[in-house]
Amino acid sequence: MTASKEGRFRIGVDIGGTFTDGTLVDSATGHVTTSKVLSTPSDPASGFITAVKKLLEINESATPEAVEHVVHATTVATNAIIEGKTAKTAFVTTEGFRDMLEIARQIRPSLYDLQFEKPAPLVPRQLCFEVPERLNAKGQVVTPLDEEALAKVVDRIAESGVAAVAVCLLHSYRNPDHEQRIGAAIAAKLPNVIISLSSDVVPEFREYLRASTTVINSAVAPIVSTYLASISKKLRAANITSELLVMQSNGGVYPAAAAAENPVFMVESGPAAGAVAAAALGTALGHPNVISFDMGGTTAKASLIRNGRPSITKDYSVGGAAQSGTGAFGGASGYPIRTPVVDLVEIGAGGGSIAWVDSGGALRVGPHSAGADPGPVCYGLGGEEPTITDANLVLGRLDPAYFAGGEIRLNRDAAREAIRSKCADPLGLTVEEAAYGIVEIANTAMVNALRLVSVQRGHDPRDFVLIGFGGAGPAHAVRLAEQAGIPRVLIPLGPGTASALGLLVTDVRMEGTSTLIVRSDEVELSLIANEFERLENAGQEAHKVAASASGEPVFERAIEMRYWGQSFELSVPAPVRVTIDQTWMDELTESFHDAHETAYGFRAKNEPVELVNLRLTTVGKIARPRMRKLDHSGTDASVASKGERPVYFVENSGQKGVLQTPVYNRSKLPAGAVFSGPAIIEEPDCTTVIHPSWTVTVDEYGNLGIDIVV
Repeated sequence: MTASKEGRFRIGVDIGGTFTDGTLVDSATGHVTTSKVLSTPSDPASGFITAVKKLLEINESATPEAVEHVVHATTVATNAIIEGKTAKTAFVTTEGFRDMLEIARQIRPSLYDLQFEKPAPLVPRQLCFEVPERLNAKGQVVTPLDEEALAKVVDRIAESGVAAVAVCLLHSYRNPDHEQRIGAAIAAKLPNVIISLSSDVVPEFREYLRASTTVINSAVAPIVSTYLASISKKLRAANITSELLVMQSNGGVYPAAAAAENPVFMVESGPAAGAVAAAALGTALGHPNVISFDMGGTTAKASLIRNGRPSITKDYSVGGAAQSGTGAFGGASGYPIRTPVVDLVEIGAGGGSIAWVDSGGALRVGPHSAGADPGPVCYGLGGEEPTITDANLVLGRLDPAYFAGGEIRLNRDAAREAIRSKCADPLGLTVEEAAYGIVEIANTAMVNALRLVSVQRGHDPRDFVLIGFGGAGPAHAVRLAEQAGIPRVLIPLGPGTASALGLLVTDVRMEGTSTLIVRSDEVELSLIANEFERLENAGQEAHKVAASASGEPVFERAIEMRYWGQSFELSVPAPVRVTIDQTWMDELTESFHDAHETAYGFRAKNEPVELVNLRLTTVGKIARPRMRKLDHSGTDASVASKGERPVYFVENSGQKGVLQTPVYNRSKLPAGAVFSGPAIIEEPDCTTVIHPSWTVTVDEYGNLGIDIVV
């Protein structure tokens, strides 16, 4: 290994439902190499290593020894929960609370849905065990831990043949002693079983949410650890021995070893990468307020980014019909987790989403997807149901000979026949009208997602830039912006693999928390200072064994607060002051009033304020790869012309039909080029559709700035 090459390259791999995307960045020059291969649902690690090897083949100067680190985003944990393929897990709790997971919460996601059924607990009742012990809300022992009863419980767990155990006792966030003793007893008897303690995973109040998070951590840990071990083995076989990092749900990364131990922090690993990529690009180009729109083959994700940072929430549920941001604690369906998650809305509208006619004769799109296997009809891999990709192909928006850079040849006739037989004939429409209907129905669902993260959060979408990416995102982004009232769209270079690039522009992040539940006018300020100091010391220790690629740790403090008597809290950044004194508290309280007014439309300055949880994020900064400027410039876009082709459009004026539309090769577009729609811009990993009444400007880095003509 030469010194000049050591640590020169970074690799990011994002496994999606349809494609696995790889990005390789030369840290010295900023040059980006991308790869896109079909995902391998039966063995995701195979698609992962195929994408990595393809990157190294494309860029011959990137030797395995020159790779600094590999960052990975995956939905393995999420899929295990959704598909009900979690590991056999036992649950241990305080005597009298065995049915905690079964009872869950007495709320429904839809108030008037009498047919709603709660998802079955991840741990069946026969594997839930009680131990006589009790702490009060201050962490004081009310009933000592019964060691004899514990020994019998451990024996029963051993006989059950579980792969993991979750332990959650009442008020263990105040005093973890009993949980630690139970964990030690289980480990002594069952050294090969994975054990999760709630006081380690999420040490905060609300026992059901803490228990649910801990159970999810245990239930997916054996699957995630096996998966990451498989990836590490494949990387070593390819002579890549550098550090493997994993994207967390909060938009940071952490080492693979930490991910295997606490996988609940990576449940939303995949979607977070796209939001991080959009935030980094928007900030670099002077647009700190953006809406991230990521449309892949299976789902579409939208997230709001303000001041260069994605919104983070802890009110999230996974599995069932769960959605982020649907109310207190992320709605009432699915399994709640109380770890920081990028606040996004995810819907079943991707390029592979299936179009169908329901029993009432209405055209529907999604949520079912053709995925990578068999994929859309036009792939020719056995798919029989028409999809959004088939519709875009029929409308002329995709080139059948240049999909995935020409690696996949699309069958337009098969797509037309599928849409005709499944949609057009039953509805009495032409094939083009049915295809357009499929696209517009999907667009309407995605516009609603954009409004969920903007208008329903109290933000005007006209104040934001829409960044569209993902394999299918740029084909829909302009139309979505038109319908949502967003005046400017930004399409990054290599949008189909932008999420994989997002993995390389984030930092190592580790979360710490401490529950207070005390009024601001009664709290001892020294207690806050001492707790933050304790959390920082723990963060320092965690950072020492974390990613070697990151710099010295930086600490971000926040406090979750509420008006006294409220049930739910808001997270407020702590004032940046050396001393925690009354001035610090006054600034914090005023920030909370402002945050409450933004979220709920009012402030109650005369009401006492309660400090609920202290939060500390330890951040290890990783150097960002620099953006590379285009080598060519000029205002004439005709140098990139690939000719024309007929494309079907329907505009707001009601005019519809086929328009002869210029087609451009994006790699040849010079910096400074300006041209108007309609237009099609093609690149190996995706196609961008420019509707009439929009103008494109290529910036110095090759990004497409698309503005509506007023």
